[in-house]
Amino acid sequence: MNFVTIDFETAKYSRESACSVGLVKFIGGEAADTYYSLIRPPILYIRPDFTDIHGLTVDDVKDAPNFAAIWDSEIKPFIGGFPLAAHNASFDMGVLGAVLDWYELEIPMFRYFCTCILSRRTWPELKSHALTSLANSFGIRYNAHNALDDAMTCGKLVTMSAEKHGSENITQLLRSTGMEMCVLKKT
Repeated sequence: MNFVTIDFETAKYSRESACSVGLVKFIGGEAADTYYSLIRPPILYIRPDFTDIHGLTVDDVKDAPNFAAIWDSEIKPFIGGFPLAAHNASFDMGVLGAVLDWYELEIPMFRYFCTCILSRRTWPELKSHALTSLANSFGIRYNAHNALDDAMTCGKLVTMSAEKHGSENITQLLRSTGMEMCVLKKT
């Protein structure tokens, strides 16, 4: 059960406005390593209603590295060849694709899957499959909308789902839930 979870927070609605990223590497179903960084968005502005959600301000990110500065040296090597998992993956993979495109960086052929869909297929009886609702349902305490905490919670859901389905690896888990791996593509 080897994979990396990823979560972004953004400064505004445009996807290239990433202002933080959290990654957790799971080896054998256990959190083995973490990575977190604030990110200076291309336009130094954070919508006040977004600050209300994730708590980040312009003062927090003004001296942070831009995405290009941490991609090749930190984020890409951290992910390596592992599949990615994200809750509402279309958002986080959209952000990843948008920042790579913004900085004219090559978009790697990352494989990924969505833990929101996985959760719906694993626990269909639950009324909500939002990350905070799932965490509450399973007694997972975390700081919602902190990119690292979101990524860690996402990974815990993957391992719980694998346990429920008796899956030893991501391929088995996706097969048992009728899911397929997606591939990050240029938008």
